[in-house]
Amino acid sequence: MNAHHKLIRRTALVGATGVAALVLAACGGGGGGHDMGSMKPGSSSSATTAPAKAGDHNAADVSFSMEMIQHHRQAVEMAELAATRASSTETKDLATKIKGAQDPEIKTLSGWLTSWGEEVPADMTGTSHDMSSSMPGMMSTDDMDELEKAKGAEFDKAFAEMMIRHHEGAIEMAKTEKAEGKYDRAKRLADDVIKAQTAEIERMNKMLGRS
Repeated sequence: MNAHHKLIRRTALVGATGVAALVLAACGGGGGGHDMGSMKPGSSSSATTAPAKAGDHNAADVSFSMEMIQHHRQAVEMAELAATRASSTETKDLATKIKGAQDPEIKTLSGWLTSWGEEVPADMTGTSHDMSSSMPGMMSTDDMDELEKAKGAEFDKAFAEMMIRHHEGAIEMAKTEKAEGKYDRAKRLADDVIKAQTAEIERMNKMLGRS
């Protein structure tokens, strides 16, 4: 009888484990279509990597994503110039950090637009197209020409001054998204932009000898 009772208990345990697994699977959603937007900030999984849902956003989110893609592209273009033109290690290190942060964000923003059925804006970097009037903080064609021609300490100074203005524009755009946007992941990315670029502005002001 003892062996029979042990067999019954073992069978019940296996059955309970199977039920628990099914419950967990049901809670997790079917077909892998998890809504990462429902995760709380600070979760170990990145909330910006999951596909966006069409009903979770508004026009402000679309505008923010489109404009920030172009804004980031220009910042990356500026940062790439530092490798061959900057004289200080600090300028080169900062440029590398900016490119490393903003390249992945461009991919994230592009993914959201695609998920929403929106077109990802064409890449106008490296062309003569002047986007300076469309978004705050954007450099004009003349600004970019000046930066490309500068070298050494002259480049370091021009890069810091221009990137400060560029970052200030991005922060302005991010604040608008936080106030008017609906898509939670976009608003959290906007918050990240504000924090990271505010810190970089402080760093560049110190590089320029400003308090």
